[in-house]
Amino acid sequence: MKEAAIRSQEFVEEKQSSAKETKQKKANGGSNGEYTADSIKALEGLEAVRLRPAMYIGSTGEMGLHHLVYEVVDNSVDEALAGHADRIDVTIHIDNSITVVDNGRGIPVDDMEYHGEKLPAAQVVLTVLHAGGKFDSSTYKVSGGLHGVGVSVVNGLSHQLDLEIWRDGFVWEQAYTKGVPSTTFKKTGTTKKRGTKVHFLPDKDIFTTIEYNYDTLAQRLRELAFLNKGLTITLTDERATDAKTGEAKHAEFKYTGGIAEFVKHLNRGKQALHDRPIYMEAERDGVEMEIALQYNDGYSESVFSFANNINTVDGGAHLSGFRTALTRTINYAGSKQLGLLKESESLSGDDVREGLVAVVSVKLSQPQFEGQTKGKLNSDIAGTVQAFVNERLDLSR
Repeated sequence: MKEAAIRSQEFVEEKQSSAKETKQKKANGGSNGEYTADSIKALEGLEAVRLRPAMYIGSTGEMGLHHLVYEVVDNSVDEALAGHADRIDVTIHIDNSITVVDNGRGIPVDDMEYHGEKLPAAQVVLTVLHAGGKFDSSTYKVSGGLHGVGVSVVNGLSHQLDLEIWRDGFVWEQAYTKGVPSTTFKKTGTTKKRGTKVHFLPDKDIFTTIEYNYDTLAQRLRELAFLNKGLTITLTDERATDAKTGEAKHAEFKYTGGIAEFVKHLNRGKQALHDRPIYMEAERDGVEMEIALQYNDGYSESVFSFANNINTVDGGAHLSGFRTALTRTINYAGSKQLGLLKESESLSGDDVREGLVAVVSVKLSQPQFEGQTKGKLNSDIAGTVQAFVNERLDLSR
């Protein structure tokens, strides 16, 4: 009798322990919270982009929405940098969809082998991350789209995307829905044009808003026109009507003076201390450098840096090199050459940059950025930029 009671007690304790363990497993979301093969998820195609869009475009708010346009336009600008395009047209449609057209070579349309099957190269570019012509310097010596994710990310985050390519005398088309082809890639006609047309509607299930801001886009497109002398970029907004013409709101950006005109534009409405911006341009050690600067009578600093046309909002090596050289040169001129400073005196970087408006633009092969949004340039070119600025600002020359 006593043994039976003991066994009964053991049975109850075992059941209680088992129930406690089951409860703990559920709380841990699996078999005792184990990290097993069942925990591993392999995302196919552009699923990763749709699952974590901010990793690729910075956010799902207004910034990320406008970044979609920049990614497509940057590809067209790369064609211009390679000498194959001189015009880019951007249109905002009534439904807030976007069309970007360039007169470049057109995305390649011939087949390529991908994972054991033949696919049109254009389809691979639009649907596969890290696929593109920017991974060496043979197709594009200078490029902003380095990771091969730009237009495929736009495709993955669009409710609908329509691709049209004009190449080799023919028209090629394909449509996509949320990054997945909804039609086959096919030849649809003949043409004398050449280039690429991308029309996309952002997915409202991804973005908090899909309404584009005309001024935001105009500012970026104007920058690109300043940074690429002779390139024509237009922006048309079908949602608004020009009071004078009765047609859709439209702007054209083209600047033969490049970033020198950019500095004058940034200084508009201010009292410049010298009429013409100081401008310098050269290629050293494989780095194309363009710098323009002008002082005004204000106290704030306004310096913009770019690498391969990308606005490096967090600066980087090129900006550091410029700032170091500017401070050093002005201090040297003030003490050694002009006698305005005593031997023991020197101006700080903040002093030197009071009232400064400048644009620093570098173009180089295979630059190193921080992240896909490319806010900071990490390439080791600070010394190259510094030596260049020191030389050009040397008053003893």
